[in-house]
Amino acid sequence: MTSTQLAVVLGGSVAGTLAARVLSEHYDQVVVVDRDEVLGVAGPRRGAPHTAHAHGLHARGQIILDRLFPAMMDDLRTMGIPVGDLGEMRWYFNAKLIQPARTGLLSITAQRPVLEDYLRTQVAKLPNVDYRERTELLGLLASPGNERITGVRLQERADGAEPYELPADLVVDATGRGSRLPVWLEELGYDRPAEDRMKIGLTYTTRLYRSRPEMFDGVQSINPVASPAYPRGAFFGQVGEKECIVSLTGILGDHPPTDEEGFLEYARTLPVPDVYEGIKDAEPLTDPVSFQFPASVRRRYERLTRFPDRLLVIGDAICSFNPVYGQGMTVAAMEAMALSRQLRREPVPDARTFLRAVGRVVNQPWDISTSGDLDFPGVQGERPLKVRMGNAYMAKLQAAATRDASLTDAFMRVAGLIDPPTALMKPKVMAKVLRGSQAAAQAEAQAAS
Repeated sequence: MTSTQLAVVLGGSVAGTLAARVLSEHYDQVVVVDRDEVLGVAGPRRGAPHTAHAHGLHARGQIILDRLFPAMMDDLRTMGIPVGDLGEMRWYFNAKLIQPARTGLLSITAQRPVLEDYLRTQVAKLPNVDYRERTELLGLLASPGNERITGVRLQERADGAEPYELPADLVVDATGRGSRLPVWLEELGYDRPAEDRMKIGLTYTTRLYRSRPEMFDGVQSINPVASPAYPRGAFFGQVGEKECIVSLTGILGDHPPTDEEGFLEYARTLPVPDVYEGIKDAEPLTDPVSFQFPASVRRRYERLTRFPDRLLVIGDAICSFNPVYGQGMTVAAMEAMALSRQLRREPVPDARTFLRAVGRVVNQPWDISTSGDLDFPGVQGERPLKVRMGNAYMAKLQAAATRDASLTDAFMRVAGLIDPPTALMKPKVMAKVLRGSQAAAQAEAQAAS
C-alpha cells in the first residue's frame, strides 16, 4: 500500500467499477460516488437508460474481466448467463449468413444491468471500497492555484441534506457521456478538450421475451447487422435461462416503434426472417422501450497541453461509441488495465501521461466504428481514401466469409479488439478475401439468372 490514502471514483457503472477495482490494489480507501442507488440493482436505472438494451461483453473485454474477477465465468454460468463463442453466433452481414467459426473468443450476453450488478457486488466486497449512493456531484475542489484537484463537493439526495467536501488524493471522472468536466476545466482556467462527433441518429427499441429452444436452434444469438443496403438491424439473443432480448435498430431518424404491432412489423421488415419468426408468437416479458443515441462523441483530452494533477478521466466521459459495435464495456476494461499499468509505475499517476495512454486505447475502436458509420451515405463526414477503400474491402471480406470460416475467425478477432484491423490485410487473408468474394458474387449472379 502506498502513502496515497484516498481515491474517489465518480460514477458506478462499468468504467467506474473497474477503475475502483484496480485502484483498490494501490489506495488505502476507494470511494465510488453515484447519484443513483446502484448496489443490488440488477435492472435499468435513471442514470443509465441505455442498459435496458442488448449488450455483449466480447473477446478482449471478457479476457480482462476474467483476470480482474477470477471467479466470474463460473459465477455467471451458475447464474444461467449465456456464455459462448463469438464466432459461433449467427451473424448476417448484407443479409448474408457468414460461416460460423470456433474462435476461442468468448462472448457474455447477460443483460447489462445484471452484469453490472455482479461486478459492483464483487468490488463492494473489497474491504477498502465504499459506495456512496444517491449522492450528487456538485463540483471539484482544487488547490489555490488550481494546479491540483484536491477532492470533490457532494450532497446526498435526501431531504435536508447539506453539501459537504470530500478531500481526495486522486479523483477519477467516470460519469459517462454527460460528464461536466469540460465545463469545470474551463472554470478552473483550463482549455476544454476538442470534440470529435459522428452523427448517426441511432435508435434502439428493445423488448424481453420468454425464450423457447426453437427460437435459436442451438445458437446464443442471431444478429442481422445493419448495412447501407439494409439499414435496419437487430440483436436477438439469449440473456438468461428463460429470457431473450430483441433490440431493433434504426439510424438517421428511422425509429423502431414502441407499440406492439409496430415493433413486430419493424422486425418483419428486417432483411432476414429469423427475428420476426422467433418472436411473432412469443410471450413478451416487458413492453418495448426506446433509447436514442444521436452521435458518437470523443473528447480529445490527450491533446490538452495543460491539465490539473490528481485528476483522471475514463470510460464514456472520454469516448462514447456507437453501441451497435459492442465496444463500450471492452474499451472501459482496456482503459482500466492502462490505469493498472500506470499505478504500478507511479502510485500517483501523472494525468497527462494517463490521458495519452487512454487516447491510444481509444484510437483503434474509434476508427473501426466511425469508418463503419461512414459506409452509410446519409452519415455526414469526410471520407478519405483510406476509409473508402477500407469499407469496400470489408464488404468483400464479409462476402467471402459466407464461404470461408477462417475469415469469420479473422474478422471476429478484429471486432473483438484482439487483433488490429491491419491483421485483415495480411497477404494470405487478402488472397482468401479476393477469391471468396469473387466466388460469392458469381454464385449470386448465377442464382439471379
